[in-house]
Amino acid sequence: MSAPERIATRTAEIGGGLIIRRALPNLRRRTIGAWCFLDHAGPVPLAAGAGLHVGPHPHIGLQTFTWMIEGTVVHRDSLGNEQLISPGQVNIMTAGGGISHSEDSAAGEVDTAAQPRRLHAVQLWIALPEAERHRAPAFRNHPQLPLLQLDGFDVRVLAGNAIGRSSPVEVYSQLMAVDLEAKGAASLSMPLTATFEHGALVTAGQALIAGEPLTPGTLLYLPAGREQLEVRCDAAARIIVIGGVPFAEDILLWWNFVARRAQELEQATRDWTSGTRFGQVRGSPSPPLIAPSLAGLQLRPGSAAT
Repeated sequence: MSAPERIATRTAEIGGGLIIRRALPNLRRRTIGAWCFLDHAGPVPLAAGAGLHVGPHPHIGLQTFTWMIEGTVVHRDSLGNEQLISPGQVNIMTAGGGISHSEDSAAGEVDTAAQPRRLHAVQLWIALPEAERHRAPAFRNHPQLPLLQLDGFDVRVLAGNAIGRSSPVEVYSQLMAVDLEAKGAASLSMPLTATFEHGALVTAGQALIAGEPLTPGTLLYLPAGREQLEVRCDAAARIIVIGGVPFAEDILLWWNFVARRAQELEQATRDWTSGTRFGQVRGSPSPPLIAPSLAGLQLRPGSAAT
């Protein structure tokens, strides 16, 4: 069994000046299964007028997957959906051939001395396989996810199958994601699918995972072949574990797009700039995002520019 690999996250800024930790993609690891993007936001207090504000923007070739831990965010998309996502819920948006959406902290979500509010979330993208990447766009909110108590951990199955439970979230690759929450000292031996590669990220506190001490800011990559994952913490902690069959297709990831050829990225950029293909997002208080220039950008299969 190959040894785990520690990968430092990098900081990035998203709408409203929110600083996040970006774990995927990175120079050493582009994907874990079909998971091709992983941002960890917060926990951070929401000052007056601040919070998450990502204006309307397009996607192709992927699913966006939002796991809300604290705070609330309003999703709006070009299909006409407007959905408040609250703690303990997952939003899954299938971009397919093209969709646009916005994400804004809910009105009134500000930090005050009397009622402090915080934002804490994990957002991931799933690369759609060739047979599914041009499918019709779709969106769904999942307020109920499988939850079980196991050896001191609350285990929520966010996607796929894990620990004998199946998530209702519709995905198109063999993959999994679980959230592990301990309110105190706990120790767990979690069964894994040996054909999957996995990644673990501590989102709060600290934990010992596969013998590696982890705190927020480090992604632990676990190559395929592992059948158990040892997780231990001495105090309250939270961890997200993702995994999947290694993604066999070469992808190009640029801005908000997942594609196979540079020409697809160019066309999607033109379509967004010209106001075609991606529809309109109505009701967002944030201005639409402007696509960055592709001029001079050299992309090869498997590369990413985010």
